[in-house]
Amino acid sequence: MPCARRDPKFNVMKLHYLGTGAAEGIPALFCNCEYCCSVKERGGREVRSRSQIIIDGDLSIDFPPDAFLHGVKAGVDLSAIKYLLVTHSHIDHFYAHDFILRGYKYGRNLTSPTLTIFGNAEVKEVFNECTRRELRADVKGGIEVVTVNSFEEFSFGAYVAVPLKASHTSENPFVYLVQKNGKRYLHLTDTGRLPEEDYRYLSALGGYVDAITFDCTFLWEKSDAVRRHMGLDDVKEVRERLHSIGVADEKTKCILTHFSHNAEPTMGSLSRAEKEYGVQAAYDGMTLEV
Repeated sequence: MPCARRDPKFNVMKLHYLGTGAAEGIPALFCNCEYCCSVKERGGREVRSRSQIIIDGDLSIDFPPDAFLHGVKAGVDLSAIKYLLVTHSHIDHFYAHDFILRGYKYGRNLTSPTLTIFGNAEVKEVFNECTRRELRADVKGGIEVVTVNSFEEFSFGAYVAVPLKASHTSENPFVYLVQKNGKRYLHLTDTGRLPEEDYRYLSALGGYVDAITFDCTFLWEKSDAVRRHMGLDDVKEVRERLHSIGVADEKTKCILTHFSHNAEPTMGSLSRAEKEYGVQAAYDGMTLEV
C-alpha cells in the first residue's frame, strides 16, 4: 500500500456513520436505567444504533442488525454495497441472517448484483451457519465470502485494504487500514489498545492516514490496557503512538464512535471530550469527507 499523498487533486473519501452505538444500542435494547429512559424521552442524537460505516456508498465496514434501519433513516441504498469488511463475527457487527434477503422476491433491481464479504475464518463460518436454512442458490450466487489474514494486503475495486490485529476476542478479530485514490482511513473498532504488531507494521509501511475512527465504548471511564474496548485515555494513548511512528499528524481527523449506554454519552459529555481531546464525536447519520 503506497504512502498517502495530501494533494487536493485526489478525490475525497466520504465516510457515512450510519450507527455509532455499542452492542446494546442507545437506549439499550432491554435497559431501563435512568440514562436510557431519559434518551427515550429526549430522542435526538443520543439515540444510537449499532455500529456501521459506509465509505463512498459502496464499501461497508460491518453489517449490524440495524442495517435495515440505517437504509431507511439515512436513505442509503444497501444494495449498492459491493464490498463488506467485517471486523469480527459478533452479532452487532455481522448479522449474516439478512443476506438471505439479497435477491429473489425479497430484493429486486439490485444496484450491485454482487457482494463480496471479507473477514476472518469465523466470519465465513457464521455466514454459513446463519444462511444454510434459507439462502436460495440464486441469491447465494451473488455473494462471495473471502477469508483474509492479518497484515496481508488485498485489493477490490478501487480499494486496497490491510487487516490489522484488534484486541477484542479470541477469534482473530480485525481493524482495517483502507486506501482509495490516495486517501487512507484507519478503522479502529472494536478494539482495546492496539497490539505492538500493529504499530510495527504501520511504522514499516510509512505514510500518514487522513482519518481515524476510534472505539470509545467507555468514554470517560478509566480502563486498563487489557480491556476489549477503549475509553478516552486509551484513545489518547493510541493516537500519541500513531503520531510517534509517523502515521498520524495534526491534519489527521480523529473521530469517536461505538459508545455504550453505560458511559452515558450525553451531548454535553461528548462536547467536553471534543474540546479536551481534540476529536470529533460521531452521531448516527453523520457524514465526513477527507
